[in-house]
Amino acid sequence: MQGHMKKHPIEAVQMTFSGPVAMREEALQAMRSLGFVEAGHLPVENQNDSAISWRESEAFKDLSFPGAYLSGFRHREGMTQAELAQRSGVPRRHISEMENGKRPIGKANARKLADVLRIDPRLLLSV
Repeated sequence: MQGHMKKHPIEAVQMTFSGPVAMREEALQAMRSLGFVEAGHLPVENQNDSAISWRESEAFKDLSFPGAYLSGFRHREGMTQAELAQRSGVPRRHISEMENGKRPIGKANARKLADVLRIDPRLLLSV
């Protein structure tokens, strides 16, 4: 008769996200489909205190961070690229290129975009 086998601990990572409230359930469903559970639902032996910044993660090493911030702030405000372009005076094509890391944001555009997005322009320049 075999004895009870102890479950092997899994390597765990904890993540915190911020985003539009309207997308909360969709984000949770997406994370659950990848095998993640909500904080507090991990067994104690699987909880990990050695958190790393998402910037240090291999998954985000090629990400253009200023563009990701621009996209995130735009989504937070519930705006399309076209709406942001109209309000800021920055062409929509340029906004798309900035979000995808194909065009630098620059100081002048950072100021225009930051005014509309209600953020400090430095967030779009240095990451």
